[in-house]
Amino acid sequence: IRTYDIKPAKMKEFLEMVNKYFHFRTAHSELVGFWYSELGAMNRVLHIWKYDNFAHRTAVRHALANDKDWQGKFISAALPLVEKQHNEVAYLVPWCQLGKPSKEGGVYEWVTFQMKPGGPALWGEAFRSAINAHINTGYTKLIGVFHTEYGLLNTVHVLWWNESPDQRAAGRHSAHEDARVVAAVRDSVRFLESQQNVLLIPLQCSPLK
Repeated sequence: IRTYDIKPAKMKEFLEMVNKYFHFRTAHSELVGFWYSELGAMNRVLHIWKYDNFAHRTAVRHALANDKDWQGKFISAALPLVEKQHNEVAYLVPWCQLGKPSKEGGVYEWVTFQMKPGGPALWGEAFRSAINAHINTGYTKLIGVFHTEYGLLNTVHVLWWNESPDQRAAGRHSAHEDARVVAAVRDSVRFLESQQNVLLIPLQCSPLK
């Protein structure tokens, strides 16, 4: 999972470069999705890559370093537009498979939960119950739940899809009045340190749209 903070005046230029040249990058490994932030964070992009294992990632990184098109047409021009880079290695949790939206044209929500130290052995079941309670309301679609291996530990990222921000807002309002959701959230929040929600818009190059 890679997150870049882009210089405020350079966001439009960066996104145009991504849509124009990112095929050089995706020739080397599978892109899960690429988004820019709309609400909850500013001038931020987030992209997720799929690797078979660490050796696969190392091989891809080596190939990218030697790809003249990627380095010359994108990296050399894009890096001056970036203020900060952050990367994490995360796994899909065992009880979740990567999903797809019901249709193109909606919005995504990236929710980052910082849980108490102890890992899934401590908070896993309560967290899963809270996620399932939201799924069962039917207002939102789960795309993936990712648990960090490298980066800030005990972090869980949840990716949701909704048809629109207003549909999401209406659904959450209803969920907050659902006794099943309230009970599940109360149980899981005992293990929660912090939470951040970011509304994401997919780029043209993103497989998840």
